Order: sequence, then C-alpha cells, then structure tokens
Amino acid sequence: MINEIFDNYWQEFLVIATAHILAVASPGPDFAIVMRQSLIFGRKPAIVTSIGIGLAIFVHVAIALIGVAALIKSTPWLFTSIKIAGAIYLGYIGIQAIGAKKTEQTSEQFKSTNELMTLVKAFRQGFFTNVLNPKATVFFFSLFTSLISSETPLAIQGFYGTWMAIVTGAWFVSLSFLLSQQKVRGFFGNYGYWIDRILGVFLIGLALILLFANLD
Repeated sequence: MINEIFDNYWQEFLVIATAHILAVASPGPDFAIVMRQSLIFGRKPAIVTSIGIGLAIFVHVAIALIGVAALIKSTPWLFTSIKIAGAIYLGYIGIQAIGAKKTEQTSEQFKSTNELMTLVKAFRQGFFTNVLNPKATVFFFSLFTSLISSETPLAIQGFYGTWMAIVTGAWFVSLSFLLSQQKVRGFFGNYGYWIDRILGVFLIGLALILLFANLD
C-alpha cells in the first residue's frame, strides 16, 4: 500500500499531511492540556494524555469516512449539543486547574502530585478533550471531502487517517518530553501553580467563547 501511495497518491498525501501538521501545531485545547500535564504532573501523565489525543483522531476519521460528520453539520441541534458538551468539559478541566495551589516542589511532593493524576484519568482527559472538539470533526470532514479525491480508495483514505493519528500522538509525546525536562520543570517549579491557573483561565475562556457562540 505504501508503494501505491507514493506512486499514485503522493501529491494528495503531501497536501493532506501538510494541512494536518499545521493544524496540530496550532495552539488549542490539546496543546493546553498537554502543557498542563507536562508542567504540573510530569512526563508519564503527559505522554498518556498525548496517546489519548492521538487515539481520538481515529474517532474523527471514522466519523468523516462514514459520513456522520455530514449529518452533524446539517443538523444544527446535534452539532450545537456536541459543541456545548465539549465546552462544558473544557470548563470543568479549567476550573480544576484554576484552583491550583502553591507547593514546594520537592521530589516527594512531585510524587504525591503525580499520584493525583492517574494514568487512566490522564488518558481520559486527552481523549475527551480532542474527541469532544467539534472543530476537529469538521476539520477532518473538510479534509476528507475537499482535499481527497472521491476516487481515492477507502483503504488509502484509512491509511491517511492512521498516519494523522500517529503524527498527532507523536507530536504531543514529543512536546511532553520537552516540557517535562527537569530543567524546564525546575524553571517553572516555583511558578507551576501560576502556569496551571493561566492555562485554567485559557480553558475556561475557551469554554465560555464556545458556550456564548452556541447559545445566541
């Protein structure tokens, strides 16, 4: 299949891959949640969160491929409900973050903090932050309808989706490694709770924007 892609679909693949990586690299809810996990809870929860984000891409790709995204886009109440659910979830995470308190960043306290963020919870936050983002659903639907030819085999389209899921996960895993370096964490050690609060305000603000935009 890879040879077929390079022989017949390399131009299409290059366009899709470029559009996708630009979207992934743009700051948004996924970036904010991975940054928070890295700086506050450490590398392992951040990596698991990143994996959750990557796996959530499969949901968007599946929705785009089976055409449910078209239904969501053409059914205002359903689309609005999904956006409101996503906004509420972002707001919930933001409220948790904004209540962060200052701590002395000793190794024992880092360990205690990490225990508060279980790997299951870290995965869940990453997965649902991405999967409840309707903009991601519409983005992938637009990608598959506007940039991919209708004659492109379903198997090739599935490969595109798998590639994007892997790249998304890899991007945020790399970000997790960068932000969880000891020097980086040490630098933010005395100000980590402010980072948490700022990211919390960002998430709450994003949630409010989504809510007001959909309640008008």
